[in-house]
Amino acid sequence: MAQQALDGAAESNRLHRELATAVVSFQEAVARAVGMTAAERKCAGLLAERGRMTPGELAHATGLTTGAITGIVDRLVKAGFAARVAHPTDRRSVIVEARNADRLMATIGPAFAALTARMDRLDARYSDEERALILRHLADTIAILREETGRLLTAPPSGKEAA
Repeated sequence: MAQQALDGAAESNRLHRELATAVVSFQEAVARAVGMTAAERKCAGLLAERGRMTPGELAHATGLTTGAITGIVDRLVKAGFAARVAHPTDRRSVIVEARNADRLMATIGPAFAALTARMDRLDARYSDEERALILRHLADTIAILREETGRLLTAPPSGKEAA
């Protein structure tokens, strides 16, 4: 019984790693199709959704450094997907506003529409009870990932302790 639990945990961990790799690979493929990196596409998508964000908000939402965000915003501005505007209450800061969100969505929308359609068909295969369990697992996984991301950002591993 204990060995089955260990085997199940190992298989769960393996599948989580494969899921993470598949998600990153999909995001990279979509981004490449529009001439961006996955980080640039994610930032452009966040801006398109929210309309405007500070560079710090973009950094926090993506887990990227503010230095990386500066370079990404530079490239998004050059590509016409963003603009820097003066912060209304802080003269030392800027706001990054979305530009041409309709053009961005027109280029990446079909890839996400196809994925959504296939995921909807997959979802329909499960009962309400199974779906509730899957959704709970996904929400719990996301919460753990966010907590671990925050932990790593505030206290990077020294390489001396075991995971």
